[in-house]
Amino acid sequence: MANVMDVLRERGFIAQTVYEDDLYKMLDNEKVTFYVGFDPTADSLHIGHYIPIMAMAHMQRAGHRPIALMGGGTGLIGDPSGKSDLRKMLTPEMVDHNVECIKKQMSRFLDFSDGKALIVNNADWLRSLNYIDFLREVGVHFSVNRMLTAECYKQRMEKGLTFLEFNYMLMQSYDFLELFRRYGCRVEMGGDDQWSNILSGADLIRRKEREDAFAMTFKLLLTHDGRKMGKTEAGALWLDPEKTSPYDFYQYWRNVDDQDVEKCLALLTFLPMDEVRRLGALQGAEINEAKKVLAFEVTKLVHGEDEAKAAAKAAEALFGGAALGGAVPTTKIPSLDGCRRVIDLLVKTGLCKSLGEGRRLIAGGGVYVNDTKVENADQEVAEGDFGPEGLMLRKGKKAYHRVLLG
Repeated sequence: MANVMDVLRERGFIAQTVYEDDLYKMLDNEKVTFYVGFDPTADSLHIGHYIPIMAMAHMQRAGHRPIALMGGGTGLIGDPSGKSDLRKMLTPEMVDHNVECIKKQMSRFLDFSDGKALIVNNADWLRSLNYIDFLREVGVHFSVNRMLTAECYKQRMEKGLTFLEFNYMLMQSYDFLELFRRYGCRVEMGGDDQWSNILSGADLIRRKEREDAFAMTFKLLLTHDGRKMGKTEAGALWLDPEKTSPYDFYQYWRNVDDQDVEKCLALLTFLPMDEVRRLGALQGAEINEAKKVLAFEVTKLVHGEDEAKAAAKAAEALFGGAALGGAVPTTKIPSLDGCRRVIDLLVKTGLCKSLGEGRRLIAGGGVYVNDTKVENADQEVAEGDFGPEGLMLRKGKKAYHRVLLG
């Protein structure tokens, strides 16, 4: 079996590691216990959590044991990483509720039978912690000067870093130490924005226990031009079907940029890399077939095969002209001459009676092209926006019109 680090690197997961050669050898020769932390700031995971979850699944498939650490303790503080403002303070009751919801979601991705994976809550040791004992045992090993150079604090320093948040790195590091002591955990993994916190935990174990401990971070889910993926008009792309419907989830991946398809297939599915590269190399209208595969595979993993099939069927029905209980009106235009602006297409198809009505609708955020909101009245479409099923215009929530080109 291939070393799991080779698998993760080939698929594009790994951003940073520490003591990489030693970690590689350990993963080759031992069944390694590792962990990823999830702070319960909401009652559902979102797509930003999906990269570390997939990495955990790859690790488990390679024979290693995951610990999903629920932040029932750290969630009461709030991680300052990547935040310009203090996080909303949650009550213990809110945190406990969110933990239970997230536990249910995790079971879809990892096998928890027979101790093959564990769910642990850091509230078990953090909420009853004696602060003076904690400072004496843990705080003595942290340099304030060094902490202030960490990326996770830089943005917050500009607006004012509270002492509450300043404790977060120590608490996360202590989590790693506790998991090492209780379960023999040797590796902490997470998003690359967590590098400073994760590295500090590994360093604490090496200082206090004189034992090997390792840090590994994963690349964040970004578009080809550096924007964060998973942002929709309704907010985050949630893994909870009550927050983001399986159909909307499917459609998000169906509409990703052509340049992001191969990366998403590698990171978000278990398809073999030969197939990922084949699909990613498709050009022109054929790339839409790769997007359908991506949307189906990711939706299947998150919501199950039945929901993925239903979402795919609904999407095909919509673009095939049989959505919402009736036929979708269709207009065929010979070229984009005179119809390149979305507003002109609205009038051409009869969705709007005039350019003025079209401008008002667009200004109000009520016009979509292929499920992407039109931002201004002069926005144009290109031939690449027309897939095999055409281009779909939407006015409001229910008024659809398909446009065919040629």
